[in-house]
Amino acid sequence: MKKFFFLSFAMLFITVAAYTQGCVIVRNISGFGQYNLTDNAFSTSNWQMNVTTRYFKSFRDYKGTTDQKTPAINQSINHVFSMDISISRILDKGWSFNFSLPITSNSRSATTEHGGANTTRHITHSFGIGDIRFVTYKWLIAPTVKQKINFQLGLGIKLPTGDYKYQDYFYKNDSTKTLAPVNPSIQLGDGGTGIITELNTFYIFNKHISLYGNLYYLINPREQNGTSATTGKTATTLQIKTGSDINSVPDIYSMRAGAIINFEKVSFSVGIRKEGIPVNDVVGGSNGNRRAGYNLSFEPGIIYKMKKMSVYAYVPVIMSRKIKQSVPDKLATKITGVETITQGGFADYLVFIGAQVKF
Repeated sequence: MKKFFFLSFAMLFITVAAYTQGCVIVRNISGFGQYNLTDNAFSTSNWQMNVTTRYFKSFRDYKGTTDQKTPAINQSINHVFSMDISISRILDKGWSFNFSLPITSNSRSATTEHGGANTTRHITHSFGIGDIRFVTYKWLIAPTVKQKINFQLGLGIKLPTGDYKYQDYFYKNDSTKTLAPVNPSIQLGDGGTGIITELNTFYIFNKHISLYGNLYYLINPREQNGTSATTGKTATTLQIKTGSDINSVPDIYSMRAGAIINFEKVSFSVGIRKEGIPVNDVVGGSNGNRRAGYNLSFEPGIIYKMKKMSVYAYVPVIMSRKIKQSVPDKLATKITGVETITQGGFADYLVFIGAQVKF
């Protein structure tokens, strides 16, 4: 079977990756980068399975583009590890169907969510399946071995199968604790049924160099999911007035573009990656606790190809970050007369490691 490069992209709002209402911009959206890393539009395989792991540690607090330089004792530290299992059925005439199941293990170490600043640090956890996804894809140009360019559209649904009310214990002091929903940045789901839209493309210069582009947007019509965002504390009057005491169900987006240098067994990738959460959703309301913003990363990667299997690793390094004013922030600014931007947390880099198998 002859090969050339296809990089089909599908773009979180992840992730964290990365959704992240609470701390980290995007939770895991769909495996590594929402696309088949090692194949092209033309394939003789009927089935493909992709298993991708994503890890990051977030601890830097930002307002706008400014690092708040939170003292180490009061940093809220997230460790997020997710594994995405994706199975694709390849059909004739450029059609394919995909099913994705994410499994996530998260932890969050903090002081302020428990006894308060400069008190004892405690850890909350979450573990389980996330929001599953079903997506239908279609290559717009009839796939052939010799084609130089193609475009793929994807349309699907995200179901609220991940627990968006996951609870753990928060400590008021060393002896008193209360059971409450964990911070939204480590919740397993967002509680919304979403519409997945994707655009994937590639262009091949020659057998060694190709370009890729990936776009992904998740439309979440539901405004809020009813889960408390106060981590066991009583909501303030201002939180209730602005709606920030309840978690939002935000849209998510991701954009990727870059170049591939291809050799017989090994390929190297260099590109950029932008992912985030908009202030306002395309459909439905936008109130509730969310951390609107984005991160922009330089994304190098490597792919090792075998006959029926490929393994890959990517390490996006974040170059710039921004937390934007959410709807509750704007309401709080109007009520108090003081500009409000609730800070959000970021990692310095992400790590993706995965494998793809053809059947």
